[in-house]
Amino acid sequence: MHFLSFTPILLLQLTFLSVLQGAKWTYNGQEGQQYWSKHYPYCGGSFQSPIDIESELLRFDPTLGPIEVQDYDLSPEEQLTLGNNGHSLQLSLPHKMYISGLPHRYTAAQLHFHWGSSSKPAGSEHLVESRQYAAELHVVHFNSDKYPNMSMAVDKSDGLAVLGVLIEVGEFNPAYEQFLKFISGVKYRDQRVQVPGFDIRELLPARLDEYYRYDGSLTTPPCYPSVLWTVFKNHVTISHKQFLALATSLYSSHAQDSVPLPLNGNFRKPQSADSRVVLVSFKEGKGLQGTLTVTSPLVRKRIVQKLLIGDLADLADEGLYQLLPSGTEQLHAGKTKDLKDKQSESLAKSKQQTLNASLRKKSQTSHSVGKFVLAEDTLNYVSLEQRVFQQLKQSHAENQLVQALRDAVFPELNLKSYLGCRSDLALPTIRNILRGRPTDEAFELDRSLTKAWMGQGKTSTVVKKSVTNYGGPSPVPRKPHSQGYPHPWLLPMERED
Repeated sequence: MHFLSFTPILLLQLTFLSVLQGAKWTYNGQEGQQYWSKHYPYCGGSFQSPIDIESELLRFDPTLGPIEVQDYDLSPEEQLTLGNNGHSLQLSLPHKMYISGLPHRYTAAQLHFHWGSSSKPAGSEHLVESRQYAAELHVVHFNSDKYPNMSMAVDKSDGLAVLGVLIEVGEFNPAYEQFLKFISGVKYRDQRVQVPGFDIRELLPARLDEYYRYDGSLTTPPCYPSVLWTVFKNHVTISHKQFLALATSLYSSHAQDSVPLPLNGNFRKPQSADSRVVLVSFKEGKGLQGTLTVTSPLVRKRIVQKLLIGDLADLADEGLYQLLPSGTEQLHAGKTKDLKDKQSESLAKSKQQTLNASLRKKSQTSHSVGKFVLAEDTLNYVSLEQRVFQQLKQSHAENQLVQALRDAVFPELNLKSYLGCRSDLALPTIRNILRGRPTDEAFELDRSLTKAWMGQGKTSTVVKKSVTNYGGPSPVPRKPHSQGYPHPWLLPMERED
C-alpha cells in the first residue's frame, strides 16, 4: 500500500531518520525492498504487509458484517486528481467518502494500484493460497474520528483502514476505464491530470460481505504497522488492453530525465505472518472446511488477566501439559478429524472451560483492569522510533535500531491485536506481561511454558522454523504463525462443523 500523496505535508510526518538519510526507495536494485529497513526500520519490523493468505491462518468471525461504503457514487462535476508519484498510479478521493461499520469512522483519502509487467502479468501484493493476481487496488482511508487528516493518522497504530481488491486479466471493465483513458497524461513522475468523478463503488467486487481481515502495515516505506486490512475474497477483472495500459504506459522517472525508467512490478513481496491470524467473514469455500472460529475479546481479556493478576505459581504447578489440548498436530485448518480427534477436542474443551471459569472468578475480584489500557492505547510510531534511536545512540548501538524497535513494538502490538482476535498471543508477549509479576512466579511459569513447549514439540507433526526471538529471559523455539502457536490454551478456538 502506497500512502504518499502529492502534498509536502506528509513528508513532514516521516521520521527524522528517514528525512536525514534520504527517502529514495525502489522495488528492485540498490534501493530495493530488501534494503528498505536500512532507512525505514519499521520495514524490518512486526506485523508487516502484504501476506500470503493461507488456509492455515484463517479464523471464521461471525461478527464480521458486510463492508458499508458511503458516498462512493461521485458526480462527474467533481474533479479528481490522477497522478503518477513515481511508485504508483494514484487517484485522490473526496473526504465525503467513508467506510462505516468499523470501530471508527474511516474517511477516504486516495486509491492506487500495484501491478506486474507485460512479460509477467502477476503483480498483486496479497497472495491467496500462494496465488498472485495480475494487479491489486488499494482504497486508503484514515481514522477521522481521532485524526484530522491522513498525514496525522499514518503513523498511528489505529490510523488507517485499507480496502484491497485483487485484479485479474479477463473481461473489459468500464469502471476502470473511467481513469485509465487519462493515463497518457501522467506518463512521468509527478505529472497529474484532472478527471471527472464516477462511482468508485464500481471498482470493487459485487459482493462486499466476503473478505479477509487482519492487522498489518503500509506496504511501502516507512512501513508503519498502522493498517486494518480488508481484502475482498472475490476479484475483479480488467481486459488485457487495460492491464497493458498500466504495465507499459508509465515511468517512475521524470520527463526531463535522460534515461526513462519503466514503472511496473511495483509490488512488495509477502511478509511473515508474525503470529497473526486472518479473520474471514464467510464459511463456505476452498480450504475453509476446518476453519477455526475466533473467540470473543472478552474471553481473551480473561486469559490476559490470568497472566496479569492470577496466581502464576498455581498455574505453573498445575502443569501446562494438563492445559494443552491433546492431538495438537490435528489442529490444522482443513484436515479431516477422526473419532479420536473429536474425543481429544472434547477433553481439551472441557479443560478450557475449567480454565475460563477460573479466569471469570479471578476477574470478578480484580482491580487491575487498568493495566489493559497499555494494550488499547494508540502507538505513535514516529515518537517511538525517535525515543528508541536516542536510547541506542547513548549506548553507541544505533545499528540495532530495527531489532530494538521490533522488541519495543511487538509485545504491545501483538497484545492489542490479540484482544481484537486478529493475532495469536505470542510467547514474547507473554514474557513482556510477566515482567511486572513476582520474579519467582514469573520464572516458574516461564520454565513451565518452555517445558510444555518442548514436550509438545515431541509429538507435533508441525515443521518447526527458526525465528528470531524478540527478547525475554531465554530463547525458546517458535512455531510458524498459527497452528497451535505457541500454546493452544492461550488461544481457545472451536472448530466449525
